[in-house]
Amino acid sequence: MILDEERWAELRRFRGLYESGAMSISAIARETGLHRQTVRKYLASDARPGPPRGSSRKGTRTPVIAAMAPVIDAWLRSELLLKGTVIHERLVEQYGFTGNYQRVKLYLQEARPRIAAELGIAPDELGLLHRRFEVIPGAQAQVDWGDEGQILAHVGIPKVYSFHMTLSYSRDPFCCFTTSQDLETFFACHRRAFEHFGGVPRAIVYDRTKTVVRRHVAPGKAVPLHPEAVAFAGHYDFDIDVLAAYRPTGKGRVERQVAIVRDHVLAGRGFASLEEMDSAFTAWVPLRRKRVHSTHGEVIGHRAARDHSALHPIPVSPYLVTQRHLRHVGKDCLVAFDASLYSVPARKVRHRQLVEIRATADTISLHATSIDAATTGNLADGTLLAVHPRATTRGQRVVDETHWDGLPDGHTRAVTTSIEDDDHDGKVIPLRPNTAPEQSWPRSLEALLTRTAAAQIKVEHRPLSVYEQLTGTGPSRTTALPQTKDHR
Repeated sequence: MILDEERWAELRRFRGLYESGAMSISAIARETGLHRQTVRKYLASDARPGPPRGSSRKGTRTPVIAAMAPVIDAWLRSELLLKGTVIHERLVEQYGFTGNYQRVKLYLQEARPRIAAELGIAPDELGLLHRRFEVIPGAQAQVDWGDEGQILAHVGIPKVYSFHMTLSYSRDPFCCFTTSQDLETFFACHRRAFEHFGGVPRAIVYDRTKTVVRRHVAPGKAVPLHPEAVAFAGHYDFDIDVLAAYRPTGKGRVERQVAIVRDHVLAGRGFASLEEMDSAFTAWVPLRRKRVHSTHGEVIGHRAARDHSALHPIPVSPYLVTQRHLRHVGKDCLVAFDASLYSVPARKVRHRQLVEIRATADTISLHATSIDAATTGNLADGTLLAVHPRATTRGQRVVDETHWDGLPDGHTRAVTTSIEDDDHDGKVIPLRPNTAPEQSWPRSLEALLTRTAAAQIKVEHRPLSVYEQLTGTGPSRTTALPQTKDHR
């Protein structure tokens, strides 16, 4: 047994008693809780106990993380506070890293201070502190999503999300609930928020969501924005402010609002629809506006009145955000989008022509590209080819029958099973006596299902004796063959 420093110090206090004979080995073992052999060993030796000595393995093998060290250092130089879980995930995905997360975590404990020293940054201060900012009325709003999970699973809605917009000056909140986070839903929620506040703020703060940012870039570089986000912001006259990665404190006002709505509106309640959830928030807003906010120290409703009066007016015509995609026209004049098919005019397109789909939440419009429009000569009519209501289920065919005008429809095809000969002078044989002319065969479908026509064919009937004489099985070979008679 190896003693630590504390128990070794305790055992040394009994050395004098043991040497004077006042206490025995057994008595000391009972007092210290150690085995007699352990007490005897350490009382008889003056050596201080230490850790067990074994063969050193230092330098015998290269750590797994060593090969990834340059990659991790490069990532830390671009983003010092990049999470260890994110680094481990990227190493596994991009470089096939076989080590566990603990190796990455231990390496980061050494690497972060070193990289911070190179960059002249204090990582502890950067991670714990942030700059507080204040804004004037109407200057800024912050936007964020909340995940409310399966709150409506009992009515067949598997997932519910909450959209939040908070005015930064007054902390006046807006919230609505959706089943999707796609582009159309995201900006439709913006329009509802503008109507709720009665105007548009001068700037809106976002994190790096894919509905605003087209792709991620390294810190310090300009963030490429989604074209529809730029068009929407231009129409409503506000600036887009995108936070740096992993900076949730940059929109802490709306981050806090997500938790407040969850606690005060949703907690402990049951709902049967999204409309009930929206109504619950609307009913709670007056209560929220009566409260004194702990940060700015004013009644939220009083401060919100100044905030609302400073907002930009809402444009008369709303901007409808659309998804834009390129698709090819099929041989059947149908274009596939989102697992459904939509028709385009046959006279304005050709097979494999590239068309642009502009999809909203309710409609699908198909447009010719400029090159294809010039080729087909449709620029005078504009690029719009067709507008359809959006399919409500996957696999649906949304077709305008007029789009197939000019294509063969089979009305000139004809088939017949009639037998024309000289006896009938080329006339169609009727199905049965007294059949009406308009029901004459083969115009009637009944001709395909009966054998009436076969009954009209001329067949010669001979007695069996004729075949017996021909084969020599009859009573006499000299018997003259009887005359055949035509039976019709």
